[in-house]
Amino acid sequence: MIALRMLLLALLLGLAACQASVDAEQARVCRQALPALNPDGGRIGVQRIAPGTRPREIRIDYEVVPATGAPRDRFAYCLFAASGLDPSKSELIGVTTETGIVAPATVYFLRRFYLGSPEALAADPGLGEGAAGLVELPPALAYALQQAVAGLPKIATFGLLAGAYAMVFGLVGRINLAFGELAAVGAAATTSGVAIMTALGTADLLAGLGLGLVLAVFAAGLHGLVGTGVAIGWVRSSRAALIATVGLSIALMEYLRLVRGPIEVWVPPVFNETMPLARAGSFVVTVTPMSLFTGGIGLLAATLLLRLMTGSAFGRQWRAYADDPGAAALFGIDGGRLLNRTLALASALAGLAGFLTVVQYGSLGFAGGFQLGLKALVGAVLGGIGSIPGALLGGLAIGIFEVAWSATMPIEGRDIAVYAALIVFLVFRPGGLLGWKHGNPRQV
Repeated sequence: MIALRMLLLALLLGLAACQASVDAEQARVCRQALPALNPDGGRIGVQRIAPGTRPREIRIDYEVVPATGAPRDRFAYCLFAASGLDPSKSELIGVTTETGIVAPATVYFLRRFYLGSPEALAADPGLGEGAAGLVELPPALAYALQQAVAGLPKIATFGLLAGAYAMVFGLVGRINLAFGELAAVGAAATTSGVAIMTALGTADLLAGLGLGLVLAVFAAGLHGLVGTGVAIGWVRSSRAALIATVGLSIALMEYLRLVRGPIEVWVPPVFNETMPLARAGSFVVTVTPMSLFTGGIGLLAATLLLRLMTGSAFGRQWRAYADDPGAAALFGIDGGRLLNRTLALASALAGLAGFLTVVQYGSLGFAGGFQLGLKALVGAVLGGIGSIPGALLGGLAIGIFEVAWSATMPIEGRDIAVYAALIVFLVFRPGGLLGWKHGNPRQV
């Protein structure tokens, strides 16, 4: 319990620290402006990037090394139209250097015709001295480390969805194929929360993300409780219930398309300051605070779920009913109420997975949840779909497998490889890694 509280405290402190950091999109735009501010040429080396003296402003200290002559230390203040979750936060509206304020007309032409162009991207001086003094790693190890830290959000998402599958199957022996769409519901609710805070005139990061998180968990939990409660709780036949969840999946997909429209709405990237970790020559291993945050939230949610299932009255009732529904009923456990609570909690986990997807990648389309849920189901089967710890382990394994395949093999064959792994496990170990003792799946 102490370790859990320390993990939660570290996440909160890290999130608070991230709010005071420099936005990576704004830093990139300001870095791209530096070559245009030095038309005489020379190599530009960034020394420090920090918040400016005014809101929505950052300062870059850099060094210009000309072909002939002594190096010159310079700085630039870049002022932006907005900050936080506002879509216009990367719009440069003012520049000040050590020689004075740059003319507004120059800033306009800089923004209109140069920033974001291929020439500006090629001339970006990069991290500069921020990447100096790092641990030097072999190229293969540095590449593997980069892939590992980049895969943290995906691993967290697969783990949460796999745990949701295991909660329902472990209790009643039925698979809910709509968890991917429930994640999409959570993603849509997250976008709505950010939009509400922006419409109210505030782009505060913590407020926007906090409202998005609450709406994602609530919306997915409510939709899952109502929809899945009908598809699983009211249908007596297991095969009919499976087909009903397929129908629910399609219905939720079309429902999201009608409510949101076919055009995806993107949440601006936040907490995306690039932090160097190590290097291999010119290759720098980096990670963003948001990647660490999403990975940490996934770990925290999985830890809380395991704690809930082992140390609470709900967990004891769940285990008793999963082992013997008849005996559990004799001891006063209401199976219908327990199923509803399980469906709500599992759906909330799916909504949390949708939230993590949006804050990390920006969006999750109305049809994007299907593939996500299907791969998480593969992870749940690999780990042992009747076991919540096994399903979490299987989600972790699928996330690592996808990252490793994408880094070393043609990405076109990644999905085929994932489903082929499922076939292999179903043949040789159908009970999964931590499934039923005899390696056989639960009879449903």
